[in-house]
Parts: sequence; C-alpha cells; structure tokens
Amino acid sequence: MKKSHIITLFFALLITSAKSQTPVLTLDSCFALAKVNNTQLQTDQLEIEKAQQVKAQVFTKYFPQVSISYMAYFAAKPIIQYGINNIQDDDLGEFLSTLITTLNDPEGLNMGLPTEINMMRKGHGVNATAMVPVYAGGRIKNGNQLANLGIEAARLKAEVSERDMLENIESSYYLVVGLQDKVRTLESALALTDSLEHIVDVALKAGLITKSDKLRLALKQNELKAKQMQLGNGIVLASQLLCQQIGIEYPEAGLTLDTASFSTKSATVATVQENHTRPEHQLLQLQVDAETLRRKLTLGEALPQIGIGGSAVYGNLVKKYKFNAIALAQVSIPLTQWWETSHKLKEHDIIIREAELMQQDLTEKMSLQLKQAYNQMVEANALLQSDKAALDMAKENYRLAELNYRAGMNTITDVLEAHALLLQAKNAITDRQITYLTARRRYQDLSGQ
Repeated sequence: MKKSHIITLFFALLITSAKSQTPVLTLDSCFALAKVNNTQLQTDQLEIEKAQQVKAQVFTKYFPQVSISYMAYFAAKPIIQYGINNIQDDDLGEFLSTLITTLNDPEGLNMGLPTEINMMRKGHGVNATAMVPVYAGGRIKNGNQLANLGIEAARLKAEVSERDMLENIESSYYLVVGLQDKVRTLESALALTDSLEHIVDVALKAGLITKSDKLRLALKQNELKAKQMQLGNGIVLASQLLCQQIGIEYPEAGLTLDTASFSTKSATVATVQENHTRPEHQLLQLQVDAETLRRKLTLGEALPQIGIGGSAVYGNLVKKYKFNAIALAQVSIPLTQWWETSHKLKEHDIIIREAELMQQDLTEKMSLQLKQAYNQMVEANALLQSDKAALDMAKENYRLAELNYRAGMNTITDVLEAHALLLQAKNAITDRQITYLTARRRYQDLSGQ
C-alpha cells in the first residue's frame, strides 16, 4: 500500500473508534481522508476506468471477428424437386432426352428408376466464419487514438476535480481553525473584562466612580458572552461541513485541528509565473485533437474497406454429413456516401475551428485568472502585515487606557472602547490569515508551484 493510504486508514480508524477523546486532525490527514472517502473523487476514478474499458473495446477491432452459427431446417416439401418433365422442358438434347425416356419406359420403371429427384427436405449444420480487417479507412487506428484521448481527458478532469476539492477542504479547515482562534481571543477578552471588574468594584466602593461604569462593564461582558455562543455554533457547523467533505462522522466531542499550518509566512514569489501545464490547458488541446480524430473517422467511413477471412461448415444439409471450407475476401467501396461525407467533413472543420477559438479565449482568461490570483495573494499578504502593525498599536492603546483609568484620568468607556479596538484588531488578523492562506493556495495550484 502507498504510504499516504496507510496514513489515511490510520486516521480513519482513529476517528471512527475514538470514544473518550478526539484525535488531532492535520490538514494533510484531511486531504488523505478525502482522497479515500470523497464521493466525487471516487466517481472521477470510475470515469477513468470507464474510459479504459472503451479503449479495450476498440482494441479488439484489431483481431479477427469470429462467429459460429448453427442451422437446422425441415421443409413441408423438398426444396429441390427435379423430374423427367423438367429435363425435357430444358431441351438438353436429343441424346439425353432419348436416354431418359428409355429409362422411363415400363422396363426402366420395373428397374426402380425414379421419375423425379427430391432433395433438401431436412438437414442441419454448424458454420464458423472469421474475418480479419486489412484496411478499414484508418478507423481502427484513429479509434484507438481517440480512446487514448478519452482516458487522458478523464484523468485530467479528475485532477481538476481533486484540486478544487482540496482547495475547498483547506478553506473549510482554516474556517474552523480561524473560528477556534477567535474563541481563544474572546476568552482572553473576557479575562480582561474580569480583571477590569475587580478594578471597577474597588473604585466603586471608594466612591471614585458611579454605578453606570459598573453597568457598562456588565453590558460589555454580556456582549462578549453572546459572541462566544455565536462562535461556538459557527464552529459546529463549519466542523460538520469539513467532516462531510472528508467523508467521516462528526465526533460528539467536536473536532480538534492542528493549528501549526495556520502560518502567516509569506510565499517567496517575486513575479507571477505563467503555467501552461495546467490540466485546463491540456483539456482544451485534447478537445481539438479529439475532434480532429473524429473527422478522420468520418473520412474513413467513405474509404474502401478490405477484409479477408474464411468460413467452414460441417453438417447434414442434403443427405450426408460433409465438411467444406471457403476462403473469403471482401472489398467494399461506398460510392454514393461521398456526398454526405463531404458535408460531415465540413461540419467537423467548423467544430475544430470553434474548439481552437475557445482554446485561445480560455487560455487568455486563464492567464488573467493566474495574474488575479497572484495579485490577491500579494495584496492579502500586504494587508496582513498592515493588520499586524495595527494590532501592536491597539495593544499599546489599551495598555495606556487601562493605566489612565487606574490613575483616574480616563472613564470606563474609554477603556472599553480601547478594549473593543483590541478585540477587533485580533479578529482582523485571524480573518486576514485565512484570506492570505487560501489566496496563496489558489495561486500555487494555478501556477503549478
């Protein structure tokens, strides 16, 4: 077994058998599970196998076409009835007529000579025929090439499907990780408000503040707890989506994901790199090649067909069991088919031209798509660095607000506003990390890096 499959089965067994604890899923293990369990990938593999069977069917045309048949018959009357009157009517000559007449006189009849011959009233036999195509207008060769293109097209479509599926899984994975990160941020924010509550209580007892400050803090705590509940529900839904994509049951204890891949390290890409090995590019070329082969197949239908073979028969078709063999040669020239074929060929030429124009148009669009993915990655990275600087400022702003509040130079409202900005800055970092990582994955997939 491949190493990746062993890893996949290992994680699958862990997930399905774990009762008291939930295993840690990495991004790579999610990919491995999806490759085994995902319905779309399984369907794509079946499409490849189906295309291989089509090729096998076409390959059989190279071999002799052998057929065996058995025939039996019983006629109400003999199929061949030939008597003296028939021979005389045929005017075979005076000698033969005289001879048969003599044999047919009373003396001949006394000798037991029949006046009529009866044959083929019943019989049966076995016939075997084999024909080998010598020349079929190139249809067998071109059919095999077309079948090979079908296998390659199925493989490329599976590659595109797998790439898109893995992108969706990565997005879902980072969505869960991001929500979990926001929960941790929210928990730290609640811890900060708890510490503020102690300060507010002390200040209230000392008469330095009013009960309105206490109320504002309580409202802020309730708001954070409501957001915490919303994030918890969001994590469950996002986790269930991820489980569906990788083909596993959602654990009752929830998913535990490895956050090591939740990295903000930027990709070292200086300029956009064109990629003409994308499966989409190859599929476009296959469309042109396939239609060219279909045109050759159409032309082959109007060309001479040559075949050789033989037929053997054994049976009692007349009166005795006999064996016979016949050598066969067949030359077929479709004379009147050229008119229709000429129009079919023109139709194929139009389809080929359409495919070429579509290829050119989609190639240009894919080039723009690649440049757009590169720009989105660079922009997301730049905004991430900017958000990091904003986070540093928000931390410092909150620190000063709290110090000034302790010194009686700020109100609780100032502290809560600074706290809200800090929470917003931390969540912005999480969102920007997800945006950057998904943009980077998209660019790497499209550029083939």
